[in-house]
Amino acid sequence: MTGNQPKHKKDLTRRKVVVAGAGAAVAMGAGGTLAASGAFAGETSTSAAASSSSTASEACYQLTSETTEGPYYIDADKLRQDITEDKEGIPLTLRLKVIDSETCKPIADAAVDIWHCDALGIYSGYESSSTGGGTAPTDAPSGTPSGTPTGEPPSGAPTGGTGGGVHQEPTDDERYLRGTWKTDKHGQVTFRTVFPGWYRGRCVHIHTKVHVNGEWTDAGYEGGNTCHTGQFFFDEESVLASAEVEPYSTSTTERTTLTEDTIYDQSGTTGGLLKLKYNKKNIAKGVIGSLTMGVDPEATNDNN
Repeated sequence: MTGNQPKHKKDLTRRKVVVAGAGAAVAMGAGGTLAASGAFAGETSTSAAASSSSTASEACYQLTSETTEGPYYIDADKLRQDITEDKEGIPLTLRLKVIDSETCKPIADAAVDIWHCDALGIYSGYESSSTGGGTAPTDAPSGTPSGTPTGEPPSGAPTGGTGGGVHQEPTDDERYLRGTWKTDKHGQVTFRTVFPGWYRGRCVHIHTKVHVNGEWTDAGYEGGNTCHTGQFFFDEESVLASAEVEPYSTSTTERTTLTEDTIYDQSGTTGGLLKLKYNKKNIAKGVIGSLTMGVDPEATNDNN
């Protein structure tokens, strides 16, 4: 490990997507296999798990947990699968499947957004306000840097059943680690990115939205409703492994663990906990994360 010893050792509705290029559908086979190149070459298809402890037939009737949107959502202007741009970090392939939580049938042509911070806790579009170890974003708990609950809900967290975060307007034109893509006929969509880092008051996570019942046109995605707003989470073992790899290892920000986080509801895969595959001896080679999202396509869950 290089640099300063990181403090993680302590406890270790959008209505339109602007089209950026031709072709919105993911070219996937029936098994969900997608050709990859570079750091993502040599991947094999993995099944998106709805629950590690339940059968698929049981799990698909469960709604995936709704969470706050957080302050850093931007109506996507990047229709793409590879959202990495030039950001350093452990390669992460994110394989998602969207299904109807009542019928268990895949939902095709849904628009899926993802966005997250970089390896050092910075969000594109908000570089001046998401300073990693600086002031906590408003989706983070107030109180001690360790993330220990103080009895007060974090700003932007669901309160009194209202949900919703405190949205902030972008402060810059950067858009790395953000993107939107379309589910195929199997309800599947794949993104390529990097393993997220952490910032004060939140565990490692990725934000997501699912938009349905709209129309893909030459202008983009229009109409419909946001049926799901949620977050994906990473188990402690994987986060601790990532913290040994540069640039994550250079972070001096105290880390909030998965069990300390006040947004994750501790319900496992139903709550957004990803199923991860990687070389346990060398996570730097890359990680594959998968999840099946059971959503109600008729619902509106903006949580903004």
